[in-house]
Amino acid sequence: MTEAEKALTKKMAVAAGIGALIAIPVPFVGPVIGALAGAGITYFRAKKRG
Repeated sequence: MTEAEKALTKKMAVAAGIGALIAIPVPFVGPVIGALAGAGITYFRAKKRG
């Protein structure tokens, strides 16, 4: 695993946590979907850059 992959993994984990926290009060979106959305957005932004 390269340093870039490690950095991306850390950013995805943070974004997943934030997405899960934001999604808790929304009734039709659970924390799991919020976590997946946060991690997915971060992943695709990183892939678009590099």
